[in-house]
Amino acid sequence: MNRFAFAAAAALTVLAVTGGIAAAPAIFAQGAAPQAPGAKDPARVTAGTYTADSAHSLIAFEVNHFGFNDYYGIFGDVAGTLVLDPAQPEAAKVEVTIPVASVTTASKGLTDHLLRAGKDGGKPDFFGPAPAPARFVSTAVKLDPKDRTRAIITGDLTLNGVTKPVTFEAEFTGAGANPFNKKETVGFEAETSIKRSDFGVSYGIPFVSDEVELDISVAFEK
Repeated sequence: MNRFAFAAAAALTVLAVTGGIAAAPAIFAQGAAPQAPGAKDPARVTAGTYTADSAHSLIAFEVNHFGFNDYYGIFGDVAGTLVLDPAQPEAAKVEVTIPVASVTTASKGLTDHLLRAGKDGGKPDFFGPAPAPARFVSTAVKLDPKDRTRAIITGDLTLNGVTKPVTFEAEFTGAGANPFNKKETVGFEAETSIKRSDFGVSYGIPFVSDEVELDISVAFEK
């Protein structure tokens, strides 16, 4: 089970325990045949401009710690837009904004360090106390000729005041109507790796890896 599926399962468990499902739509009713409202079917996608569902979108990052093991963190509250026409998928355009200040990890001490001001007014080790949001703007989309649910998305990533080109391997993961708000929704996952030193974040290298893997899971609503 990947980290995104695990998080979703955990959220549903919490809802069930706390009674939060009581007000949910009929898909959760006793005796109802379980059926997810979304499906990995490109025919379900309609053309238009979509907006990121910030409550159900996130970016996970992974670094290696001391050469011993990998460590993870999350950026939430993702915002952005997707302009998509299933008749011309390679003309799609996506813009995503990531509030770096919302970074969270399993260690409060580490999270605080990521947002700590520099010593004596100097440069912070990582992002500092008031980091500007990161932003990705696509410049090209190229579909996999063997699997049209997959694509290579190229664009510019701005992080820590530095803009660099990056390339994501993206996958369409589902489309359908959200049973709560009735909005048409499409979902995507994407991954890439960057060097944090390219964006001016060099603290701790090589004890904490320069390479950072990014895993993105975003739902867009229309």
